[in-house]
Amino acid sequence: MDLFTRIKSAARILIKGDPKRNKRNPIPAITAEEVADIKKFFPREKFFIFGHARSGTTLLMRLVRLHPEVHCDYQAHFFTRRPLLKSLVDSPEAEEWLTRKSNRWNQGRDLSPLILRASADFIMERDAARAEKNIVGDKSPSSTIHGQAVRDMHAVYPDAKLVYIVRDGRDVLISERFRNFVEESKFLNTEDKRIIEDLQKDQSRFTNGTRSIFTETFIRRVAKGWVANLQETEDEGKRLFGENYFGIRYEDLLSNSFEEMSRLWKFLGVKEISAMLGEQIQTEMGSNPDEEWQSRRNEGIASFLPKGQAGNWSRLFTEKDKSVFKESAGEMLVKWKYEKNLSW
Repeated sequence: MDLFTRIKSAARILIKGDPKRNKRNPIPAITAEEVADIKKFFPREKFFIFGHARSGTTLLMRLVRLHPEVHCDYQAHFFTRRPLLKSLVDSPEAEEWLTRKSNRWNQGRDLSPLILRASADFIMERDAARAEKNIVGDKSPSSTIHGQAVRDMHAVYPDAKLVYIVRDGRDVLISERFRNFVEESKFLNTEDKRIIEDLQKDQSRFTNGTRSIFTETFIRRVAKGWVANLQETEDEGKRLFGENYFGIRYEDLLSNSFEEMSRLWKFLGVKEISAMLGEQIQTEMGSNPDEEWQSRRNEGIASFLPKGQAGNWSRLFTEKDKSVFKESAGEMLVKWKYEKNLSW
């Protein structure tokens, strides 16, 4: 009977696949052969723009797609915000279906990476085709998943290019703070709301060093996340993508726009860069949709902070703010050449 039971079990697995499990095996990375196969159907070159929130990812997206060969849209969050692209196949049921031995389409291998790649490729290439452009990318801020976002991207797009934009963490801190204020985020606590009330009554105290727009908890949380994002994204980006990794500073984009964008476009593989793009860049940088949106949402708070500028932190940080930020992120400022040392 024992032999008969085992034969029945083996036959059932052969026909229906493995019994249900509570957890699926790791999703395999796409192979070079599978990449070559899928590019026959989706041939456009792909790139992804990552960056901590409030670091200029949206501006970079708006500029990069000015080129007649490059299309870019935003917030697909294939790899940067849960539930993520891999959630499409990240279940025992999906694994059982896509690896079933009776499924002759899978050629003995888990179809999951092909499902993920085809889904993202179609979403991006559909719009790129409408725009009649042959290089396409997505920009999605990567503020919470950090290095894992790079690893997940590489598992599906080892042939793509990763662009990473970095902004001075002190300005990131301020920009994120005011966005929360303007949106009246549900995450604001009692002290945060008290700061907003005081800011609305008398803004001068927040620019002469006597009153902080932050709580210490907020500074430490954002600074810690900023450091982790920079460290992990750069390390994993260089390790996995090598020459297909491109780092850029937001401040350099502001001060040398055409030069930085030309460098980026060459990295993406465009055929030529017209001098006319310089004028288009300046026109595009002259508008700020985010600033307009914030003004409509809460003019009183939004008008206090000039949007998109570098160095806003210098007029708003108190001495205590500086001290707290240095403890969490001072060394990273030096590493990215925002400061020469910790004596700022």
